[in-house]
Amino acid sequence: MKLFAHPFSSYCQKVLIALYENGTPFEYVLLAPEQPQAFAELEALWPFRRFPVLHDAGRAVMESSIIIEHLQLHHPGAVRLIPPAPEHALEVRFMDRFFDLYVHTPMQKIVLDCLRPQAERDGRGVADARALLDTAYRWLERVLAGRTWAAGGAFALADCAAAPALFYADWAHRIGSEFAALRAYRARLLERASVARAVDEARPYRAFFPLGAPERD
Repeated sequence: MKLFAHPFSSYCQKVLIALYENGTPFEYVLLAPEQPQAFAELEALWPFRRFPVLHDAGRAVMESSIIIEHLQLHHPGAVRLIPPAPEHALEVRFMDRFFDLYVHTPMQKIVLDCLRPQAERDGRGVADARALLDTAYRWLERVLAGRTWAAGGAFALADCAAAPALFYADWAHRIGSEFAALRAYRARLLERASVARAVDEARPYRAFFPLGAPERD
């Protein structure tokens, strides 16, 4: 089983956390400029060249949430990232989508805009992204009160999504002190062994963060 990924990519970290949670064996195919063959292999599997992509038993599996679902179906471990109870599974999947759509997406808008030439930057789009993150932070502060993990109960798919999304979101648009429950949840995520491993593997690439990686974390 091969994972085409880069350690600094937030969506790659989401899948890596799931793999590390269960100690699932895999071959890490590093996607980097000095590895053109890796990109050629990726393009043969997925012409959009987006990653992560999992190649397992002759099948290419794309998109981080689907990869994690695939892992549970075909490579289950002790940690069930999608719970068996349908209603609980629905909540886990909803929270996974929330972090991808309402935290991850606006965070990436802010970050990617910084990579554009000054004349091509989208000030209105970035302002909208920051406003969306403010709304997401307020909603999460209310929902996470009294919860250990995103969907309550055990660590799950939603937390795999939340960890990199909140990690980089706090760099791009600071989670203020008024969001005590959200900040505490982010801190719990960073203490989780699988998350800490993904964060540590990405440390050598922090100079690439266009907004300037903070000294914290």
